[in-house]
Amino acid sequence: MIPQSLDSLEQQRAAIALEIASLGDLRCGSITATGGRCGKSNCHCHQPGDPGHSSHLRLTYKLGGKSVTESLPDPAAVRKAETEIAEFRKFDDLRKRFLAVNAEICRLRPTDEALTPQEKKRPKRPAGKRRAK
Repeated sequence: MIPQSLDSLEQQRAAIALEIASLGDLRCGSITATGGRCGKSNCHCHQPGDPGHSSHLRLTYKLGGKSVTESLPDPAAVRKAETEIAEFRKFDDLRKRFLAVNAEICRLRPTDEALTPQEKKRPKRPAGKRRAK
């Protein structure tokens, strides 16, 4: 890997920040299909050979540590959710790149050598407990 200068890394960080700022609506989650048999014992879906109810698409995601499921009633809602999830995946990739570049900047940035007189003093060792004789 070619070592990069601090200036070029700062430019990369700024470019990634602009990309993050230009993202559209986003949200995490996944789209899943549900279907099969319902809970009504006298429904047609419980008859032998019946394929059950048609599948319904739902969006599932975590909010405040709890799983939330939303129904996606039509193709337009599915497309909207797919677009938002794709934007979230772009955000997640940019976030990882941003953190990696920032870590490299922190590693390369020189430390400030000007120590105060108080910082130059060696810290005293703790006295520790004295044993009873």
